[in-house]
Amino acid sequence: MNQSETNSHAVCALLNDLLANYQVYYQRLRHCHWNIRGDQFFTLHVKFEEMYNDAQLKIDEIAERILTLGERPYSTFTAYLNTAELKESETLMDPKAMVEALLVDSHVILKLEREAVKAGEEVNDAGTVDMLTTFISQKEKNNWMLAAYLGK
Repeated sequence: MNQSETNSHAVCALLNDLLANYQVYYQRLRHCHWNIRGDQFFTLHVKFEEMYNDAQLKIDEIAERILTLGERPYSTFTAYLNTAELKESETLMDPKAMVEALLVDSHVILKLEREAVKAGEEVNDAGTVDMLTTFISQKEKNNWMLAAYLGK
């Protein structure tokens, strides 16, 4: 393996970690969307759908970036669950708890995105850096909105 392949491999490993976490996050968003109840239903049902649609697009972009770099993206739930820092939850939560859980998950993903940007910068991988910088900007704004919803 030459130096370029080694560098791409390290970035792809981080991207696969990110992909696995996004898949678990996506499923939590679906869980929240399907199970929201109460007086915040109309507000949060729509917001959760917006968020899971966004996550789905990012999942596809991450997987395609890994392929572009010559590696294989994880594509099984076993790989996602074995790799992801985020964990599944079947617990039905009240609306505030749902938003709090999503905000915690989002911070984990943001941390992973920043780690992958740093790795991409170290190997001059402008494509990965560009993609993830956009993700980070969007996630920071969404996190601000979730925190504002919670009164933080």
